[in-house]
Amino acid sequence: MAFTPTRIDTAPPVISKSKSTGRAGDKIFAGLSKGSGILLLVIMASIAAFLTYRASIALSKNEGNFLTTFDWNASANPPVFGIAVLLFGTVVSSIIAMAIAVPVAVGIALFISHYAPRKLAAPLAYVVDLLAAVPSIIYGIWGALFLVPQLNGLNLWLDEFFGWTYVFDKTQVGVARSLFTVGILLAIMILPIVTSVSREVFLQVPRMNEEAALALGATRWEVIRMSVLPFGRSGVISASMLGLGRALGETMAVATVLSPSFLISFHVLNPGGGTFAQNIAAKFDEANEFGRDALIASGLVLFLLTLLVNGAARLIIARRKDFSGANA
Repeated sequence: MAFTPTRIDTAPPVISKSKSTGRAGDKIFAGLSKGSGILLLVIMASIAAFLTYRASIALSKNEGNFLTTFDWNASANPPVFGIAVLLFGTVVSSIIAMAIAVPVAVGIALFISHYAPRKLAAPLAYVVDLLAAVPSIIYGIWGALFLVPQLNGLNLWLDEFFGWTYVFDKTQVGVARSLFTVGILLAIMILPIVTSVSREVFLQVPRMNEEAALALGATRWEVIRMSVLPFGRSGVISASMLGLGRALGETMAVATVLSPSFLISFHVLNPGGGTFAQNIAAKFDEANEFGRDALIASGLVLFLLTLLVNGAARLIIARRKDFSGANA
C-alpha cells in the first residue's frame, strides 16, 4: 500500500472575532484595574498632602512640644498642644481590645467552621456578621448605659486580686469610664470583623490536608493545630489588622464612654485618658480655624500610625507566606 504524504497547511491561523473581542476585553479590564490602583494612590496622596499642609500651619505656631506635651490648649494665646496623652490612650485601648477580641474571634471562627453542626453554624455565622452592621453610636449608648455600670464590680475584683500588677491597681474613685472600659467596648466592636474574615479563611483549608491528618490518627485539635492554623495564619493576621484599624479610628463609641483627661496613667482602671478620634470629635465644633488645624495635625499622626500598622502587617504576612496556605 503506497504512502500518500499529507499536506501541511502553513498559512497563519485566522483569528476569529470572538477571540479578538476577548483580547480587547482583557485590555479594557487590565486598564480599568490599573487605573483603579493609580486612583487609589492619588486619593491617598491627596489626603496625606492635605493633612500635612494643614498640620504644618498649626505646628509652626505651637509653643509646646507636639510629641511630649500633655495639654491641649490650641485656642490659647500662645497655643500649646501635644499628642502624648492621645497617642498613649489610643495605643493602650487598642492593645486591650486586640488582646480580648482576637483569641475570642479565632475561637468562634474555629467553632463555626470545624466544630458546630451545620444547622447551628449558619445561624451563628449570620448573627456574628450582623453585629458588624450595628452603628458605632449604638455601641456607645449601650456602653454608657449598660457596660459602664456593670464593670464597676469587675474593676473592684481586678483591683483586689490583680492590683499587685500595678496595671490593675485602681487608685482613683469613680465610675468605670476608663481606657479599660474603652478597650472592652472596642473588642466587642471589632469581634465580628476578625471572626468573619478568620472563618472564611479557615473554610478555605484544603480538605485533603485535613483528611490526611485524620488518616494518620490525628485528633480534631491536632488537625486544627497542624493543618488549619498554619494555613490560615496570614488570614488571621490580616483580619486582626482590619480590626485594629477600626479600633484605632473609632470615634463616637469612645467619646460616649470615656471621661477625657490629659493625664497619662498606667493604671488602666482609673477614669480618664483620651484618644485621637475622641479628641477630634469632642473639640472640632468648638475649635476656631487654628484649633481645627491642630486637630488635623493629630489626625495626621493617626493616619501615619494606621499606615505603619498596615505596613507591619504586610511584612509579617510576607515573611510567613511560605508557612501559610498562600501557595496551596
